[in-house]
Amino acid sequence: MEKRVTFNKWSVGILFAVPQLLLIFTFFYWPAGQAIFWSLTLQQPWGGGNIWVGLDNFRSILANSDYWNSVTISIAFAAISTAISMVVALILAALTDRQLRGSKIYRVVLIWPYGIAAPASAMAFRFILAPEAGFMSIVNHYWPGFWDPGLDGNAAMASVIAAFSWKYIGYSFIFFLAAFQAIPRSLIEAAAIDGSGVLRRFRDIQFPLITPTIFFLLVINITESFQDSFGIVDIMTSGGPHNSTNLMVYKIYSDGFKGLDFSGAAAQSIILMLLIVLLTIFQFRFIEKRVHYR
Repeated sequence: MEKRVTFNKWSVGILFAVPQLLLIFTFFYWPAGQAIFWSLTLQQPWGGGNIWVGLDNFRSILANSDYWNSVTISIAFAAISTAISMVVALILAALTDRQLRGSKIYRVVLIWPYGIAAPASAMAFRFILAPEAGFMSIVNHYWPGFWDPGLDGNAAMASVIAAFSWKYIGYSFIFFLAAFQAIPRSLIEAAAIDGSGVLRRFRDIQFPLITPTIFFLLVINITESFQDSFGIVDIMTSGGPHNSTNLMVYKIYSDGFKGLDFSGAAAQSIILMLLIVLLTIFQFRFIEKRVHYR
């Protein structure tokens, strides 16, 4: 019989819950409430109180072509970086699960990137992909001007995507490997005895059984691509060149702390939060139907 911990007084349970409730209120509900208030008012850059303006901040933002450019490149960044990180992690996890030579070493090494802070990985990739001294300098030696993230917006976006994807390959790898190892070996062995090849077993047995993990990682990777990309963009490109990497999360910082438009930045943060919520609802509403839960 399962034993359950009970409290003689309800106040004891409340005391255990209070620290967690305080953390949630302090670091989520209070900042979110302040952002909503600031988005509906005009915050003076040098103090002096707030002026109620209603939805004017949102109308101004949605009428700005630069903001829609930021939304477009943010969605493109999220889609490409999520696809790269998940596909590469899936392949690496599948190979590691086959117990190839050195798989135990790969299992440890492939997890490390996620433990590195985003600004640190961005600094590393900034040197690695530098056009004058990094790895890409070899390419520029044979094709002058081919790679220059400081001038070419496509190269700058590619470098940001590479740094972000590299970091989240390790995160996705952990869950994919755990999902593969949770599949009963008897199923794989039975399919092998029946003559199914490696790719056939992956398509018909392993892939359907890990769809819950794929769905989970899809939601997490897309969400984090909108939030955790700030440090990489700030270190590598600062939103440039010509706003080609000015993602939504970086534009909030740029407009708020550089342009001193606190009210506009607060309104942008509300829009970003709503966009993430809508994307999550869309994924649960339409994509989860294809998930096979065991």
